[in-house]
Amino acid sequence: MDMQFEQDSWNNQLAFILEEFDCQTGTLHRCPPDGPELELVTQIGLPDQLLAVISRIPFGKGIAGVAAASRKPVELCNLQQDLGEVAKPGARETEVSGSLAVPIFHPQGGEVIGTLGIGMQAPHDFSAEEKERLADHAATIAARLI
Repeated sequence: MDMQFEQDSWNNQLAFILEEFDCQTGTLHRCPPDGPELELVTQIGLPDQLLAVISRIPFGKGIAGVAAASRKPVELCNLQQDLGEVAKPGARETEVSGSLAVPIFHPQGGEVIGTLGIGMQAPHDFSAEEKERLADHAATIAARLI
């Protein structure tokens, strides 16, 4: 498959998800075969200066890394005021307040193969229904990510 076509396809899918959740930023990471970390597949809305930081994320570090390591959704209601125990200070550069990351599981094996993250500029407590919907999108993505 053409690499640019694949990148455009990922960007389109992420843009669709962001629109559904009324979010301004999003990331999609996958696990490379060489270790327990995440590599960036695509992103929307993040400042250029953060791209080097989020291009490879170890499991357990930052919002996406903690979602991958814990195998559970990770959210912050207001990233600008409270980094919780997961977000790094540089995350404030995103200008995002409400953020949510969910793990992406292999459709057959159940291991974590990536993460899907969304963020909005306004503070937001994501509901259980919103977390479930984002996890459903992650499950759809999983088939293409492997």
